[in-house]
Amino acid sequence: MTRIVPLAAASGLPFWRRPITLLFLMAIAMPLSFATWSALLNNFVIEAASFDGADIGLLHTVREIPGFLAIGVILVLLVMREQALALTSLALLGLATAVTAWFPTMGGILTITLLSSVGFHYYETVNQSLQLQWLPKDRAPQMLGWLLAAASATTFVAYGAIVLTWKRFDLSYDTVYMVSGGLTLVLVAWCAFAFPRFESPHPQRKEFVLRRRYWLYYALQFMSGARRQIFVVFAGFMMVERFGFSVDELTGLYLINLMVNFAAAPMLGKAVQRFGERRVLLVEYGGLAVIFTLYGGLYWFGWGVLLASVLYVIDHIFFALALALKTYFQKIADPRDIAPTAAVAFTINHIAAVFLPVLLGLLWLAAPGAVFGLAAGMALTSLGLALLIPRHPAPGNETIFTALVPTPAE
Repeated sequence: MTRIVPLAAASGLPFWRRPITLLFLMAIAMPLSFATWSALLNNFVIEAASFDGADIGLLHTVREIPGFLAIGVILVLLVMREQALALTSLALLGLATAVTAWFPTMGGILTITLLSSVGFHYYETVNQSLQLQWLPKDRAPQMLGWLLAAASATTFVAYGAIVLTWKRFDLSYDTVYMVSGGLTLVLVAWCAFAFPRFESPHPQRKEFVLRRRYWLYYALQFMSGARRQIFVVFAGFMMVERFGFSVDELTGLYLINLMVNFAAAPMLGKAVQRFGERRVLLVEYGGLAVIFTLYGGLYWFGWGVLLASVLYVIDHIFFALALALKTYFQKIADPRDIAPTAAVAFTINHIAAVFLPVLLGLLWLAAPGAVFGLAAGMALTSLGLALLIPRHPAPGNETIFTALVPTPAE
């Protein structure tokens, strides 16, 4: 029988069995599969199934359907605890990644992508909830930065292995997917048997929670999801389609990006802790607006591959600042709302993801630069919303308007 340990008593356990260690191991297990899948995706779908821009848009629309349905986590939590659901979801992600190359057709790729996406999105939903429950508010920004650094370091190792071995050993997609997915499954098995079940001091509501006082958080989540989809779907695809990047070249770019993020992530967490969520998010959204405008220039004015590569790396740094959105919610939330609101927020984050990729895939065929111009407009909208965050967010002080008109509790 699994041992149950209250969160307050977890400090008495050996360090390798504490909640923070479990968070780090899960942060390592997820990118082993997901990052490898992402690194090979554009080349795999083009070579195996001759995807074009419309096809890749359809693929990412299918991939985001489970994210849109992340609210279903609330129902699953009626029969399964968050910790168990996180590990089960990771196992599904690892298994689906391992067999990806077995289905080199449009239908097969879409099906296996849907399964891996269920694992990824349900894991991310529950993992965000566990982080905000298990990390103390005064240390959360810094610890989130270190967790991000751990994920970046793991992804760096995975990408480095691809760059060094892809051509040297003439690797196949099947080999790489099997190894990466298998390693995730091994880590999940260890986490399932080595750790007790941690009991939070604030039992989570097992019901749909949508509160008026969280409206700004919901709006920022929606814009974040819409904006990020454009980058996730089209930035890497552009490097392959327009600039002819091979698997090892594109992965090499990812490696450079990860080295920067590994060094920067802990500092980003400290920046949130020192300057506050409002200032950090203003920097993120303003920077992203500039970057997406320059992305558009790559098509409008024919700028070269070096600028595209530099923008890709800087883009990731700004996206990493999104951890400030997590800590903003942690500060304004009722502790019992964290799990159900994480599910609701993930669904809101993915509303645009269900239709944007396929629609913008069609726009991409006619005017690729316009796709990035739209993303720049979304970043500016997010910038306007971030101006509404107070300097010291807290329950009852969720926006700058609450000092004038108190926000209702519901």
